Amino acid sequence: MTGLARPALAQDPLLPARKSGLERAPLQTEQLAEVQPGDTAKVFSLQDLADLVFANHPIVKQAALLSDEARAQILQARGGFDPKLGSDFHRKQFGGTDYYNNWGNELKVPLWPGGIDLKASYDRYVGTYVNPEGRTPLNGLAGVGVSIPIGQGLLIDARRSTLRQAQAMQSAAEADRVKQINEVWLQAAKDYWNWYYTYQQAQLIREGVALADRRFQGTARRAQLGDQAPIDSVEAQITVQDRQVQAQQLQVDLQNARLVLSNHLWSPQNQPLELPRYAAPQRPVLDTVRRAEFERLADLAAASHPTLLKLSAKSRQLGIEERYRRELLKPKLNVSGTLISQGDFYRSEVPNYYDFGWNNHKVGVDFAFPLFLRAERGKLQYARIQIKENVLELQQSQRTIVTQVNTVYNTLKAYERQLALQAQTITNQRLLLRAELAKFELGESTIFLINARETKLIDLRIKQESLRASYEKSRAELYYYAGTRSVRAE
Repeated sequence: MTGLARPALAQDPLLPARKSGLERAPLQTEQLAEVQPGDTAKVFSLQDLADLVFANHPIVKQAALLSDEARAQILQARGGFDPKLGSDFHRKQFGGTDYYNNWGNELKVPLWPGGIDLKASYDRYVGTYVNPEGRTPLNGLAGVGVSIPIGQGLLIDARRSTLRQAQAMQSAAEADRVKQINEVWLQAAKDYWNWYYTYQQAQLIREGVALADRRFQGTARRAQLGDQAPIDSVEAQITVQDRQVQAQQLQVDLQNARLVLSNHLWSPQNQPLELPRYAAPQRPVLDTVRRAEFERLADLAAASHPTLLKLSAKSRQLGIEERYRRELLKPKLNVSGTLISQGDFYRSEVPNYYDFGWNNHKVGVDFAFPLFLRAERGKLQYARIQIKENVLELQQSQRTIVTQVNTVYNTLKAYERQLALQAQTITNQRLLLRAELAKFELGESTIFLINARETKLIDLRIKQESLRASYEKSRAELYYYAGTRSVRAE
């Protein structure tokens, strides 16, 4: 981080010591030219700001977590397809009687197609009072089966819907990340150019104080020698004092603008940084945004603006939700089948009539269907309303983005014309000031008119810097509304 050494404020004017002979007052000068930093090594450029903001700003780092959150949501949704291994054991023995000795084990593997679940099991239910329909041989029974949803859940179910929606919202999270970073940079760029404008104001008024002070001292000396009316020195001193008041206020404004800009400066260790007092802003590049660049930004906004990308991702997510809600209107009809075999781990052979085969099986059918489907129809209707709302919001956002890009581009072109006219006005005002100074030397003008011409020139230069700062802020807005940034991180 670099900058410009801070100049000292002009001191209160003191009446100069009387000198012998006639000394010409230093009125003619090439003042109020372009303010240039005296040491370019102390310039804190816009790119310096971008490097710090994009690397260390807390909100930029926070925005990067949005993508991590989306990936975590996808990982969580994939958990619905994780194989599950379960086991339970219960035994009761009382009064020398083995009431029951139950041991059940199951491995369940969900599959993506069709909502199918593969199952492998081993059950051993023995004892005096075991339910006969669940009783197994002493060696237990092993099973391999499948559960298939014939009705509801065949095309899409809760776990597939959750995963697909999480994948769709990952694009929305990335769009949110880009949008937050763009917002941070837009505010940082605006604060930078506010600092630039305040810095230029302070420089111009400081130079105005120095010029007025020199004119006062020269006028006072001539008044002491009787070559000029004493009232002229009073007039000159009033101008000095008035500009000193402005300079002091601008020093406060400059300090505040520097502090506001420092809000965006952070170290890699997340410690706040402060812009040094000696730092100076860069000069505006003042390169115009050409029509080709504007068209590129307009196309970029239409194709990949973060707001539109987020709404498009939301459309996909709502479409998946609506499809899932339609699936819930179907009746639940699940078919399951399991081939079973007697588990005998002490012999290498298992009799054929106990081995896996079509004669040794379990089958099941589950059916359920709400008669009115009010809950399902209400959720489906709500999902469709959300889709319509999102479509309308997408249409309005597209229109708003196009309008904003065109509006800011028109504003930039207006600033370009105003800057050209302002430069001509400043040139003409300098001519008027020089003419007034020449007339004063001939005794045909007054200090009041000279100060008025010079003050007007200072005001015109300040307005020029205001237009430059506004132009640069509008340039940053143009890129922001196009969904990108005016300065890239290196």
